[in-house]
Amino acid sequence: MTPLLIGVVGPCAAGKTTLVHGLKTLGYRAKPIAQEHSYVPTMWQRLTHPDLLIYLDVSYPLTIERRKLDWTFHEYSEQLFRLRHAQEFADLIIFTDNLTTGEVLDCAVSFIGLPG
Repeated sequence: MTPLLIGVVGPCAAGKTTLVHGLKTLGYRAKPIAQEHSYVPTMWQRLTHPDLLIYLDVSYPLTIERRKLDWTFHEYSEQLFRLRHAQEFADLIIFTDNLTTGEVLDCAVSFIGLPG
């Protein structure tokens, strides 16, 4: 049996890459999905078709702080708009503003359970 495929979506600087790396290190099959860059609401399903979808959320001020992004609130809001379908169908939503990367990973692992 193929292990569970976990997709991770969210706006830029929410922690997708970091969470996927942490999950893979623990033996999970995980993939970041760049849905925030697509105008096609279901692109996350078309590209990955995950068994479980995790949505990482982050506030606009923290995106700028974390990644030194030079973008407007409108651009951030546009990403949230593009992510609305994925957020609606997410199995788990984690607001990452006040969490360490380890806490985000712990939250995901608690929800998912044991790998494969």
